[in-house]
Amino acid sequence: MNTTCTCTSSDTFVFLRAWLRNPLRVASAIPSGRSLGQLITQEIDPACGRVIELGPGTGVFTRALIGRGVAESDLVLIEKGREFTGMLAERFPQAAIVESDAAKIGQLELGGPAGAVVSGLPLLSMPPRQVMSILAGAFRHLSNQGKFYQFTYGPRCPVPRPILDRLGLKAVLVGRTIQNFPPAAVYRISRRNPLAFWQRNAD
Repeated sequence: MNTTCTCTSSDTFVFLRAWLRNPLRVASAIPSGRSLGQLITQEIDPACGRVIELGPGTGVFTRALIGRGVAESDLVLIEKGREFTGMLAERFPQAAIVESDAAKIGQLELGGPAGAVVSGLPLLSMPPRQVMSILAGAFRHLSNQGKFYQFTYGPRCPVPRPILDRLGLKAVLVGRTIQNFPPAAVYRISRRNPLAFWQRNAD
């Protein structure tokens, strides 16, 4: 049984067309596979509450989150590509679909704090300032113990150490999958001192 990809031919066509239009905005020419979806969501369950997904594309990670028991109504899907937002709205009608650049997430009103952020964004192709805006903005919406999950096709964490240090964050490898094409790794990014963050925001 092939576990590298569960996408339909239409999904692949939409993804390929988006990639050809802007290779730096779309991480790959084909959607992520089921094995990567399972890996990036393996630490997430209904107890997390609201989950924000950045760059959901055709919804591979979204399906994996729902498969983990996360309620569709607890999902906030932030997608810049108009070619994807209509598809997402049809497939996940109970989720909140926000058409926006993920770098502006800190300026968005998304309701209460989220327990996790799942990112399908191609951080390696983005300038450092944009990566910092995405992370800083995402953590404004995360609860004290909230986690940011990011995948990469590269050999190391796609967020440079200086950015992690500046934002008071740490990154830990969750795992790798060679069943995805291309092979990928997932990192969990979290606050180094959640207590200090909580005290600062409680004042």
